[in-house]
Amino acid sequence: MELIKSNATEILILLFLVVTFLQSGVDKVTDWKGNLSFIKDHFKNSPLKNMVPLLLAVILVIELLAGAFMFIGIFNLATTGSKELALLGVQLAALTLIFLLIGQRLAKDYAGAMTLAVYFVITVFGMFLLK
Repeated sequence: MELIKSNATEILILLFLVVTFLQSGVDKVTDWKGNLSFIKDHFKNSPLKNMVPLLLAVILVIELLAGAFMFIGIFNLATTGSKELALLGVQLAALTLIFLLIGQRLAKDYAGAMTLAVYFVITVFGMFLLK
């Protein structure tokens, strides 16, 4: 219980990011065609238009890995105080957000790019706390 109390902020940030990234990954797996159709339309006028399926798959894999590492990291933090897997998950989450930001900027979706900033700030703060 002491480990949970002493790592409460980190655990809450990790829970937020786990929900965000695992939900996004699971949504892509369960509705691949719908997501692919939406993303293809979103990027139809960007330099990425011919690489959408590959890039969506890359994002999917990194999102699921990030979510899994953070999920396991919560357990490790609460039971042993170990932060390594949680930090790896948060780093992967930050990388994913950078990739998404690049895509939004290339698609000229500046409002979408702006909303990623909120997630990025939370993610970087989580990295800071887990270091």
